[in-house]
Amino acid sequence: MGAESGIAPANKLPRMAYLAGGVEVNGVAHVILRVNRIAECIAFYDQLMPFLGLRTVAVRSEDFVYYVGGRTALGIRRADPEHAGAPHVETAPGIDHLCFRARRREDVDTLYSFLRELGADIVRAPEEGPWAPGYYSLSFRDPEGIRLELNHVPGKGILAEGASLDPAPDHPLTGRP
Repeated sequence: MGAESGIAPANKLPRMAYLAGGVEVNGVAHVILRVNRIAECIAFYDQLMPFLGLRTVAVRSEDFVYYVGGRTALGIRRADPEHAGAPHVETAPGIDHLCFRARRREDVDTLYSFLRELGADIVRAPEEGPWAPGYYSLSFRDPEGIRLELNHVPGKGILAEGASLDPAPDHPLTGRP
C-alpha cells in the first residue's frame, strides 16, 4: 500500500500529516524524568538546560524543577520513596533515552566541548549515524544514568523524498567500533 492510502510503506512516513478525523500534534509539550539522585540531577540540568536555551520556570523546589525553551520542556522530579533504590535501566520498560534536536551540526560539537568541561559521562562522541541521511549526534548520561542525546539532521531528514528511517538495531550504543 502506498502513501495515497494513508498507510506508509515499510520505513517510510505517510505524506499526509494526519488521517481524516485525526489530530496533528504540534510537538511534545514536555517530558518529566523521575530521579533518585535529585540534587545531583538538578545541579547537572541547571548547567545543561541554559546551555541548550531552556530556562527554569514555574515552581522550583528541591524535589522538582521545570525547564522551558525551544518549544520544549523538561521536568526533573524526585522519584517516590518506594522506588528510592531502583536504578535506571535503559533497556527496561520506561524511557530509553531523550534526544534534543540541534539547529546546526556545529551545535553538536559545541555541546560536546561543554560536556567534557562538566566532566559528563559521554556515551558516544559526535559522529554520523545510520538512522537518517546526514544524522550527526552525541550522547551522554545524566547523574541518574539516563542517556541524553543531541542530534542534527539536515534538511527534511527522513521526510525528504526517497529517505527512510534506519532503526540500526546492530549499531552499538557507544558508536562505531
